[in-house]
Amino acid sequence: MIHDSEVWSTLKLSAVLALETIVLSLVLLVPTAYWVHLKLPRVRPYVEFLTILPFVVPPIILVVGVLQLYNGTFHAPNWFLENPHVFLVATYVILAFPYVYRSLDAGFRAIDVHTLTEASQSLGATWTVTLTRVILPNIRLAALGGAFLTLAIVMGEFTIASLALFNTFPTYINLVNQQQVYEAAALSLVSFGITWVAMLGLLVVGGAPGRRRARAGAAD
Repeated sequence: MIHDSEVWSTLKLSAVLALETIVLSLVLLVPTAYWVHLKLPRVRPYVEFLTILPFVVPPIILVVGVLQLYNGTFHAPNWFLENPHVFLVATYVILAFPYVYRSLDAGFRAIDVHTLTEASQSLGATWTVTLTRVILPNIRLAALGGAFLTLAIVMGEFTIASLALFNTFPTYINLVNQQQVYEAAALSLVSFGITWVAMLGLLVVGGAPGRRRARAGAAD
């Protein structure tokens, strides 16, 4: 299977889709979570309610609804419907929304957003500088946690890509499974391995500061 070019092309596509989903999710949700914690704390329960919806709505219902919305209601252009880097990424952002937002929300709860913002602006920093150079370094682990979870979701997502007729790595595994069972099992192990690497990366990154603090405490 490692000599099959289709394996590498679909694996590359899924990896690129995961990276694009991570970037778009963080670009959209980091400012949103920051503003909710800073200026709109009353809106937090409603945003948390929205984060539950992707859990309640099955992926098959989500993709059928999205296709019906763009095909029947808004008549989206073909470049949107036929481009996986646009259509699938937009849909995967919805799937990743609960994981990314809740990770960021936990990160923002662990810091004093108001004090950091006031201190930054009292020194003359703009909103952009405050967000990128003061807030982001303090929620880095939360953002990485959401990113690793998004990677695992996208690399294993089958339903939406299949119904939307895109050939990603999970859909290719299903295609191979119809003809070559052992080869499909090998590819499934690769997919599981990628997911485990993402989870181990989350554990390593999340545990690194704690180990550094423990070593510093022991040295003192």
